[in-house]
Amino acid sequence: MMARVLLYCLIGGLPLTMASLGGGHVALWWLSGIALAAAFVPVALYGPRGLFGQLAVIAPALFVITVFCSWTEAMVFVPRFRPNAIANLAGATVMYLIVAVALALLAPALRLTRSSDRVALHRPAAAAAALVLACGLAYVIYYLIFGALTYQYFTRDFYPDAPQQVARLGWWFWMMQWGRGVLMTVSLLPIVFTLRMERWPAALAVGAIGWVAGGLAPLIPPNELMGTTQRMIHVVEILTQNAPLGITAVLLLRPGADAFRQRAALVQGR
Repeated sequence: MMARVLLYCLIGGLPLTMASLGGGHVALWWLSGIALAAAFVPVALYGPRGLFGQLAVIAPALFVITVFCSWTEAMVFVPRFRPNAIANLAGATVMYLIVAVALALLAPALRLTRSSDRVALHRPAAAAAALVLACGLAYVIYYLIFGALTYQYFTRDFYPDAPQQVARLGWWFWMMQWGRGVLMTVSLLPIVFTLRMERWPAALAVGAIGWVAGGLAPLIPPNELMGTTQRMIHVVEILTQNAPLGITAVLLLRPGADAFRQRAALVQGR
């Protein structure tokens, strides 16, 4: 099994080397892909069976967390990113869709999916919808606390105009962050609701996906917008924002086994 998981990571990381065709750094892009594939190993092992089931849970997370949310943040804080914004969005979407297809193919091809008698418990639909909105609010809190600390002590020199940019947007900026938190939570729901793991291991796995997909993997290779130090700071910053969001989402949206059994007993008693 370990050999097949290693193959899943090594082969699953290859599609991201396409990005090196224009700017080099093929080894770092492959390392980025390996890290991204490694984050989805729990999905390959304990997620949905088959190509389409795997694709249905991987693709939304990659598009929303890796592509769209990173794109919106760059649009706000990096003015020189804006002239080629649409082309960058389209290119990243295509590349990460290919990554999602590759990972979805590899799980059944390598026979990674394990049988398990565990069921991914979840809240009723109405409660889940309200809790998704609460997860968005939690993300705003994580973003405010850890983003402010990171800016105050590490990234002020990289973004000298950030306070003015946020001030110009006013409350819309925080509404945007709340929307980003909600979107990321929604993109993780297919994983949250299908991952056949106990509650806390599932929470850590989903938190890791949020961090690696949104911060670690995309920031391993060099880019024209950030230097090495700046990228590494953001890797840690996104760990403090996205990982807690993923953990929060699982803990809120998946009840513990005891709570589920108590609810089932009440229903049967009626």
